[in-house]
Formats: sequence, C-alpha cells, structure tokens
Amino acid sequence: QLQLVESGGGSVQPGGSLSLSCTASGWTLYLYNLGWFRQAPGKEREGVSCIDISSDDHTWSADSVKGRFTISRDNSENTVSLLMNNLKPEDTAIYYCAAVSTLGPCDQQEIGYDNWGQGTQVAVSA
Repeated sequence: QLQLVESGGGSVQPGGSLSLSCTASGWTLYLYNLGWFRQAPGKEREGVSCIDISSDDHTWSADSVKGRFTISRDNSENTVSLLMNNLKPEDTAIYYCAAVSTLGPCDQQEIGYDNWGQGTQVAVSA
C-alpha cells in the first residue's frame, strides 16, 4: 500500500518561501497522478496544484497560487514537491499531498485521490 509523508512545513513571514516535499513508500510514484491540497482553519480542503504521469508532466495550479507555487516530481526519488514563493497570510493551512493511480489529466478535486499524507502545517504571519 502506498504511504505518503509530507515534510518542509513551518512558519515564515509574508513574502517568504517554503518548499514542501512528499515522499512515498510502498509503491513507485511514477504510476500516480499527484496533487497538493490545503485546509485552512474553518474552511474546506481545496486543491492547490497537481501533476500528471505524462512524460510532459502536465500540471494545474489554483488561480490563488499561480505564479507563486510550483509543483514538481522526481520519480527517481519517489517524491513530489511544492515550491512556494511570495507566501501570503492567506496561504496559512495544513498542506496535504495526495496520489491516485490513473491515466489522464490530474484531478483538481480531492475526490479524485485515494492516497493521502498526514499533512504538514504552513503558517504565514508577520
């Protein structure tokens, strides 16, 4: 069974950067579409960015993070990363990585994933 573990969360000032990483064990990630989601206090979990298994690594990012966040995958290291630049207080949330073994474009909705990490906290404040 695929297991996902996130790391790299923490506290940062507005305008700062963080790089989240999600490492998989139990299976190889190159067979999976991968996504990053987040859940802020009192809000529903929302899609942040995702990347598919195609050789071109097609990606999608939410409008709120376009131009600031970059998703990437390293199949040799069995990891998916989320580089977050120019962080804003509204980016404060628990960030989750997710995976699903499927073909086609990656899913922007959490219902499209069946493997989840435990989450890592990101806090952005002055």
